[in-house]
Amino acid sequence: MRKAVFPGSFDPITNGHEDIIRRALPLFDEIIIAIGINAEKKYMFPLEKRKEFMEETFKDEPKIKVATYKGLTIDFCKQNNAQFILRGLRNPADFEFEKAIAHTNRVLSKIETVFLLTAASTSYISSSIVRDVLRNNGDYKVLVPKAVRKEL
Repeated sequence: MRKAVFPGSFDPITNGHEDIIRRALPLFDEIIIAIGINAEKKYMFPLEKRKEFMEETFKDEPKIKVATYKGLTIDFCKQNNAQFILRGLRNPADFEFEKAIAHTNRVLSKIETVFLLTAASTSYISSSIVRDVLRNNGDYKVLVPKAVRKEL
């Protein structure tokens, strides 16, 4: 069974995240969306709300599971028998950052990282941009999935 973990804080999920996950479905038998918990980080949305957004967005996808975790992503992968980490790349800066993490993960665990390029139509979207738009009462609706739109 080819199982991948798609880790992130997803504060909130964006159309870019959704696109990467849906395009990865044919590649894996199961994808675990792993929402990381970082006590050092200040989130706009509480963990349970971020999990609800994910579950609602992918409620009709039986190959997708949603979980939360603390600690190293590779430890979460091992606990869930996942052989792959799925990551999306928007730009060259993302690649350089993700490449270093992928090399480290492979050395520490032999877990491979699979990169998908974001679609051109979503490559400019990030959770931090969405949060900024929300804080300033901008029109965020074109940036996030329906589950987030209907909640806000």
